[in-house]
Amino acid sequence: MSSIQVRPATLRDAKAIAQVHTASALEAYRGLVPDDQLKSMSSVEKRQAYWREAIEYCEPQVQVAVDGDKIVGFIGFDRSRDEKSRPTTGEIWAIYAAPTHWNKGVGLALWDAARDGLQEEGCTSVTSWVPLRNERALRFHEMAGFKREMTTAKTHVVGGVKVEEVRLKRPVHG
Repeated sequence: MSSIQVRPATLRDAKAIAQVHTASALEAYRGLVPDDQLKSMSSVEKRQAYWREAIEYCEPQVQVAVDGDKIVGFIGFDRSRDEKSRPTTGEIWAIYAAPTHWNKGVGLALWDAARDGLQEEGCTSVTSWVPLRNERALRFHEMAGFKREMTTAKTHVVGGVKVEEVRLKRPVHG
């Protein structure tokens, strides 16, 4: 039985969230982007400032997965940021698990918490933008019932790195 608990993030969690975000991104993109570009994505300080602000202003709402007293994952979710999306469309802005906790139910626990939060916000559908070359993330979303919307593929620049992304979508419940 998993000992993963999910709770709302506090300002004190920002550094641990940034550390999970950085470690997970570096592991996920190793071999997919050049090493020098990987280094430019590895600023814990920048990510800590971003997540601290997100937690403070609830944009997005942030929840953390905790194993014992250690933060092992997080999710940021809110209304969709896509232009022309319906007000009942939510979005997973970010979902990351520490590489040490991949395939251990962290993502599922976070998704369940976000789904409840999105339902409380009145959302009926939810989207997530995922890099096309991140097979692990695509598999996770598809196992969670998301379907690719291939016509949405676009190039996004992350830390100076061009990343091809595709939007995935599913009903909040169902």
